Amino acid sequence: MTTGLPDPAGFPHCPVCAYRITGTARLCSDCAGRTLQRVAEPHCPVCSQVLVFGRQCGNRVCALPEAERGFSRVDAVAMYSGALRDKIHKLKYDGKTGWAMVFGRLLVGWMESHSDEMEGVDYVVGNPSHTGREPLQHVEAILDAAYTEDVTRAFPLSLPGGHRLVKHAETPRSANRTLEEKRAAATVHAASLTWTGDLRDIKGATILLVDDVFTSGSQLQHVALRLRAAGAADVRGLVLARVPWSG
Repeated sequence: MTTGLPDPAGFPHCPVCAYRITGTARLCSDCAGRTLQRVAEPHCPVCSQVLVFGRQCGNRVCALPEAERGFSRVDAVAMYSGALRDKIHKLKYDGKTGWAMVFGRLLVGWMESHSDEMEGVDYVVGNPSHTGREPLQHVEAILDAAYTEDVTRAFPLSLPGGHRLVKHAETPRSANRTLEEKRAAATVHAASLTWTGDLRDIKGATILLVDDVFTSGSQLQHVALRLRAAGAADVRGLVLARVPWSG
């Protein structure tokens, strides 16, 4: 920098950064973008999976006819690797809540720099974790932080603690399961969700469904299908991290 101000510390050194408290979403997003593994081209226009030259996307959800696919597209801030994977784990499993603020800034920074993808979005809604989750409800924590970081109120984020989709009961986990087990768990997960507002609000709405990590897309698919069955016109997805295809 030439302003006399200190340089940002760079992701994942956010806890010691001079802008940890005062930084903006755009500043943190631009800083993290220098070290995160961004979604490369070419990538699948539906699920953001990076494509090997000459191959089609191997994600089964993407091959479904549009009428059978819950979401129209899922964008990712970055790929699930390295420091980002580690810090998501720190928040999700160790309860290091400071990372919720950082991830909230990354989400808002992405929204600010992708105005076309945000066009027409009526609600930004988290794919919820259950209310008794320990050490914390990580998706909700990230979205609460995103609301705080959206200082101009440019996006239809819920007030902290006022999440539109809630999950009151724990359901089977899908991590480290077979594809069929993931699908079964995703079906139960989606069926357990409650829309906290007036269901008429969903009719004709465009909903941006936010999650931390996208692997196979089974959960987002089933949650999106349920929202569409309730009348949503379009469900789009936004995740912090896209798991690279290993096939």
